[in-house]
Parts: sequence; structure tokens; C-alpha cells
Amino acid sequence: MRDFIIMTDSCCDMTAAMAEDLELNVLPLSLHMGQNIYRNWLDGREIGFQEFYSRIRAGETATTSAISVGEFEEAMRPILAQGKDILCISFSSALSATYQSAAIAAEDLRSEFPEAEILVVDSLCASLGQGLLLYLCARQKREGRSIEEVQTYAETTKGSICHWFTVDDLNHLKRGGRISAATALFGTMLSIKPVMHVDDSGHLTPVSKARGRKASLLALVDQMEQSAVDLAHGPVFISHGDCEGDALLVADEIRRRFGNEDIHLNYVGPVIGNHSGPGTVALFFVGHKR
Repeated sequence: MRDFIIMTDSCCDMTAAMAEDLELNVLPLSLHMGQNIYRNWLDGREIGFQEFYSRIRAGETATTSAISVGEFEEAMRPILAQGKDILCISFSSALSATYQSAAIAAEDLRSEFPEAEILVVDSLCASLGQGLLLYLCARQKREGRSIEEVQTYAETTKGSICHWFTVDDLNHLKRGGRISAATALFGTMLSIKPVMHVDDSGHLTPVSKARGRKASLLALVDQMEQSAVDLAHGPVFISHGDCEGDALLVADEIRRRFGNEDIHLNYVGPVIGNHSGPGTVALFFVGHKR
């Protein structure tokens, strides 16, 4: 059985240490802010997470770019030249063209490396939801599964990766076209916080509303209580838009209610954070369905 590499992109929002431990090959998306283009490396080497959020809070705006076909080919070719196969698990195609770039690059390289397996999975996930899927797939690989078996596992598991999140400032969702200007205005006036999720097709969808910040954070845990497969032991990932205290509140509530200690926290990276804004808290776990 040929060795294979799991490749992904920086919208997985894992810590660099976790990605390294799982032996993932991670390509960065890009962020255009001010006069500069920054690549969204997991270790924040070109733009730090706190610096990014400070600049957004100060009113700066940014645009984001998917990974190009050429960038995928450049990353894939040396791996294939070593005689290894590639399983690429990408950011949701509903939110970025990155999956399409990976699929085109794989198709282009198959004629150059006809003996190689180059498989591409549209995760339909975002942020640490994508990270959680990768974490589970990397564990499958470590248990000796073949590339085809891990691909099948990814395809059958991705629809069970639950994404629940809330935001503190509705204006970022308004700018991204996720909610109307009127909804943002009245929600801000009344301190109404949306509780949203990523649906089966990988799109962001508002589900309910909570009155006040703490209520919205606890509502995330309520959703987990209703649908998680293994409340006490299943891995739980939490990402945050530079509001670690609020993410810790969610983690503490999960420990208090369910006794679960398998909890991992990290920042929402700049590419996704540009759309969700500071103050985002997102909770990810394996559920019976999304």
C-alpha cells in the first residue's frame, strides 16, 4: 500500500502544532489588507491573529482570496514525485473556490502521475469544523486505513460535523450579506444575538436568536446537548474571534454539564474572521446530523 499525505487549507483554523502533529500539509489562503497581501499561515507568521482583529476593530477592511490551481499544483507535485498519494480535504465549496482549485489541480496532475491517487474531498465544513474532520481523518490514517478508506470515511462523516456559532457584532454579517441592514440595526439595539450553523450544503444559516451575549453562548451548548453523538468523550473544537474568555466560558459549561475534557480551542483565522468579525464563538462536535 502506497503512503499518502493529507493536504488541506488554512481555513481549518487548527493550531500549527496540531497540524504538524497530525502530519497535515496545509496551504494558506490569502488576505488583502491595507497595502499588503498576507498569507493565512496557521502560525500567523505574516499577520498575527491579535493584530488582525485589532485592525478590524479599528475599522480596516480586507478582502480574501482562494488558493489558486497553480498553488495547489506547486504543492502537490513534489509529494507525487516522491511516490506518495494525496488526499486533499478542502474548505467548503459553498464558501470558497478553494475546493474547485484543488479538484482542477488534481485532474491536471493525473496525466503527469498516472500511477498516483489524487483524491479531493469537499469538506462542506469551515473553521475548526474542517479542523475536526481532518483530526478524525488523520486518526483513521494512523490506524492504518488506506487512502480510499480515509476518503470514504471523510465523505460519510462530514455531514455529521456540527457547526454552531454566534457573533457579537451583527454588522460584519450585514457587510457579508448574511443578514439585512434592518436586522443588524434592530438586533444591535435590542442586544439580540443570532445562533447560526453551517447546514448540509456548507452554507451559513441563522437558526435562532438569543437575548444577550451569555445566553447566545449557552445556546451553543444547548445545541450540543440535543445532537452530539458522545457528550462525555467525543472531541470538541471551539474557535473564537479574539474573545478567548467567551470561548473558555463555553468550554467550562461543556465540562460542567457533560464531564467532557477532550476540548480544543483556537482563533478563527483571518480569512474566515474577516467575514464573521471579532467576538465570534463557534462550537464544533460530531452529531447525529448537522
